[in-house]
Amino acid sequence: MALHNDFGKEGERIAKAYLIKSGYQLIAENFQFSHVEIDLIVRKGNELVFVEVKSRGSIKFGYPENFVNKEKRKYLKRAARAYLATVSHRGEVRFDIIAILKENQVFKELQHFEDAFF
Repeated sequence: MALHNDFGKEGERIAKAYLIKSGYQLIAENFQFSHVEIDLIVRKGNELVFVEVKSRGSIKFGYPENFVNKEKRKYLKRAARAYLATVSHRGEVRFDIIAILKENQVFKELQHFEDAFF
């Protein structure tokens, strides 16, 4: 696996641990629909949350959360609809972004943007 893939997977592990510690229940990881992957699907109460994790080694080219652009959001929403068609969820749904910044191999910051698509 390429180093950038390892870095991304490490970010997902950090995000998953953070969410579980924050009271979320893990439902699925790396849900694939067509060419789109939803990193994490979690539940808190009656709310189902689709989570996009963005990890970066610096902010030289921008903050991690800024890389979830309009097109990426469109594809994630499409994948979420496909997932919802396979389960019987009747509660609220939202899309979150978890931005992780690591510099010089040191974890620097995690930001959780709830309901980030609206």
